[in-house]
Amino acid sequence: MAAKRRTQLKTRMILTLGLVSALQTLFIGLFAGYYLSESLYNEIGQRALMVAKTIAASPVIIEGIQQRDIEQLNALTETLATTNEALFIVIGDHNAIRLAHPSTERIGHSMADDDGDYGRQALVHGEGYIARALGNLGESMRGKAPVFEPGSGDIIGIVSVGYSVGQVEATIQRYSLVLYGVLGVALLASILAAVVISGRFKRAIFGLEPEEIASLFQERNATLQSVREGIIAINRDGIITTVNRAALITLGLEAENPIAGRPILEVLPESDLMSVLGTGVPDFDREVWLRNRHMVVNRLPMRQGDTIIGVVASFRLRNELDQVSQQLTRIQQYADTLRSQTHEYSNKLHTIAGLIQLGAYNDALGLISHEVSSHQALIHLLLEAVPDPVVAGCLLGKHNRAREMGLHLDIDPGSQMADLPDTLPREQLVSALGNLIDNALEATLRHTGANGRVQLSMTDLGQDLIFEVEDQGPGISEEMQTRMFEKGETSKPGREHGFGLHLARQFLDDWGGSITVENLSNADGSRITLYLPKTFTHRSQPCPPSDC
Repeated sequence: MAAKRRTQLKTRMILTLGLVSALQTLFIGLFAGYYLSESLYNEIGQRALMVAKTIAASPVIIEGIQQRDIEQLNALTETLATTNEALFIVIGDHNAIRLAHPSTERIGHSMADDDGDYGRQALVHGEGYIARALGNLGESMRGKAPVFEPGSGDIIGIVSVGYSVGQVEATIQRYSLVLYGVLGVALLASILAAVVISGRFKRAIFGLEPEEIASLFQERNATLQSVREGIIAINRDGIITTVNRAALITLGLEAENPIAGRPILEVLPESDLMSVLGTGVPDFDREVWLRNRHMVVNRLPMRQGDTIIGVVASFRLRNELDQVSQQLTRIQQYADTLRSQTHEYSNKLHTIAGLIQLGAYNDALGLISHEVSSHQALIHLLLEAVPDPVVAGCLLGKHNRAREMGLHLDIDPGSQMADLPDTLPREQLVSALGNLIDNALEATLRHTGANGRVQLSMTDLGQDLIFEVEDQGPGISEEMQTRMFEKGETSKPGREHGFGLHLARQFLDDWGGSITVENLSNADGSRITLYLPKTFTHRSQPCPPSDC
């Protein structure tokens, strides 16, 4: 069905262009033929008039008219007619009575009995003129000129020279054949051009039908408007060609004032789209500030062949991306916690079941008592030190995770974290804290193996919330300390790592907190301390780790 529609469009284009070419050729042919015919008739008429005036000025002719020498005049006109290839040459006196004529029987009769025109304009007004008339010798183009008497200037006669219309039509037909032949070739060339143009047009629109293009255009608009990311595109002149609703909302622009068709630098003076247009180098996940909004922007040049014809940019508020990442991190933490608890309690249940089967009831009871007391002690500590259930749940999960790894997560009994402000986003806090503990556990496991320890202490005294995590890992080099919070930067294998500390740093930047990294002086390991003010102090611009 699609192939049929493509053929129909090409056929329609060929027929349309061919019909236009045929109509143009027909119009040009008719006009050229008419113009050629009129031009030739006029040219023959002018020739006849010129010959008539020349003969009328001949002294021999003037003398013959004065003397009414019919024999001499007829001999002269016959010779002149042959010399000038004229159909006839007729001479009349001042009363339009023929003195010379190819048919001798018409001599002595009025010239008016031939075509009704006795030469009034020439005999009365003394003017030469051209006429087309049908006489006894056939239809002809005639030139008539008065004969003036020397000295007095009186009109004494008239000379009429005629050329056969058949001669003119034969000439017109000869020229017309050439003309119509050229027009025919031009018509064939136009049809061939129509075939070539239609083929190239079809290729230019990727073989699509007009209906399909209209459908794709509607789908494109619907897609642009349904995307939650803001999208703006400019052409090679920096003029905005495309903008969706999300872009207007994200940038805080009024939908009532359309920005399409306006220069990008007029709407967004701080935009870097023009630099991408000049360099052709794309930008991915670039953090920028537009209209006092912190955004993550992707910019991609549009190319046609090797030529850059524009740039398209997509962007979202950075906070939205952070929230998505933090939600995913929190879900991962919950999954890890459940998996750890399931695995740990499954092992404990298997151990207890084995002891019961062996009849070691006291050992089974002792294990149960130790497990309950240990777990209850941790829960009691968390309930006392961390009343917030989200933070306490996160720490409990990390404690179980550490036990599954064969490590110990020791929470300082003197820790206190009860004064958490209500405005502090809990999901971002547990995401940052959980990432720090996970990194500490993995560093300790790689360096010391099983039975390693990670220390966590917390305090809410003063104006800041302070979380301190110590590990028994190999320590952190100075070079890594300067770039460990960059996106994708990690010492672990795999591309899925390197985002946790980056998200933690973004949370601290947004809340106005800070973080310090140091190696322990008396042993292997490192200490990371997180400071969060109890009062929200949002920074207007993010700062690099070395400056915060």
